Amino acid sequence: MNTVLLIASDEWRYWRRSKLGAAAGLLALILTCASLLATMNQVRSERETRVALQHEAEHTFRDQPARHPHRMVHYGHYVFRPPTALAVLDPGVDPYTGTVIFLEGHRQNSATFSPAYSGAQAGPFALLTPALSYQLLVPLLLIIMGFSTVTREREAGTDRQLVTSGVSPTTIWLGKTVALFGAAALMLLPLILGTVLSNAGGAIASGFLLLYALYLASWVLIITAASAWSPRASSALLALITIWVTLCIVTPRLLASAAMTNLPTASQIETDMEVIVALRNVGDGHNASDPAFNQLRANLLEQYDVERVEDLPINFRGIVAQAAEAKLTDVLNEFAERRMASQMAQSSFVNTLEILSPFAVLQSASMMTAGTDNQTHHRFLREAEAIRFQFVQDLNQVHTEKMAYSDDINRSSDSDAERRTRIDPENWRILKDFEFHAAPATQRLAQLAPSLLVISLWVLIAGSIGWLGARRLVEVNRA
Repeated sequence: MNTVLLIASDEWRYWRRSKLGAAAGLLALILTCASLLATMNQVRSERETRVALQHEAEHTFRDQPARHPHRMVHYGHYVFRPPTALAVLDPGVDPYTGTVIFLEGHRQNSATFSPAYSGAQAGPFALLTPALSYQLLVPLLLIIMGFSTVTREREAGTDRQLVTSGVSPTTIWLGKTVALFGAAALMLLPLILGTVLSNAGGAIASGFLLLYALYLASWVLIITAASAWSPRASSALLALITIWVTLCIVTPRLLASAAMTNLPTASQIETDMEVIVALRNVGDGHNASDPAFNQLRANLLEQYDVERVEDLPINFRGIVAQAAEAKLTDVLNEFAERRMASQMAQSSFVNTLEILSPFAVLQSASMMTAGTDNQTHHRFLREAEAIRFQFVQDLNQVHTEKMAYSDDINRSSDSDAERRTRIDPENWRILKDFEFHAAPATQRLAQLAPSLLVISLWVLIAGSIGWLGARRLVEVNRA
């Protein structure tokens, strides 16, 4: 063990003397720290803004003056999705999916105002998040530092001197690997600091760090394995750059393309046309005379044993609004669920093939652990829709129970009737507070386990290949 540490410390001395190694390590720390500061400031500012705007939207809705309840249905309400704690490290899909939804009657609006960071907002590191730095750039910088760890000894002939003095080739490889592990651990410090400053829960933060530590460990072993098997430093560097491009750029793109090809989703125009066709039989909730509500009218007249809707003890127009909204929501939810199921099917397709690339595994697992993945966004859409349907139907209930039908149909021609249809603003208190949170830590950690297993498998495979490469050195030196 002492020999392994001596070899590792000698490698560290070489890196301190080498301008290339020192520059790579320093650049890694600068990039990760800069991306951490930029993303953290931006995400925290957005969280405070969205929480404040959510409270303001709720107060604004509830403070509206007396008016017809259906006007409040169209007045609408806003809901905001604040960033999760770990979004400061991995914003995931949040900057692209939209974080604000305007809720109103008769329709489901898309999330808008995606905060894709512009250079003016976050400076030159706008698109370089801490997660992307560790997923993409840190492995490349580790390659620059470690590609020649073993081959350098072979090219200088010092490996034979070490072997003849009683140091096994496996020990040489282990020492070089430990040295590169130390460099990777140093590069992890900004990420550790970020999890502390994010105020994420201890368990979920630990899982997040373990995920990235295993990922960097897999790259350390890939690098030293390639160096052990390569006859020259130049061939090791070429092989490692090829591996990095294949695993981090080519494979994820191919997986995404394969998912879209095998599981295509309908275009927005196609979906909109299908929705229009499906809504034809729902009926116009603004028109109580629409033939779609003839059966509803007949049922109510029979139920209350009256001959005219004017004689009903409730406002028929409010009943129509409720019935139309319920049918319309069922149709819209069906298409929304279909769209989300299609997106999740594509994600599942990619997940089944992620074993081909530790980068792909880490990327999806990181977003899931941080609560910034598509699944979390879909839950936000469902919870927002639940709020929309609740306040719209509650307003329709007020329309039904607290307003006379005669006043309702005459309010445009009778000023007294119009005044009586202005309902007490206390009724706007039916709006519930909206607070969106990521899934519980226990649930996210349970979902993280398979990804940790896959990356651990990469660590095991890369370590085995490196060990075999070190064993091969025995044969080379004996020869």
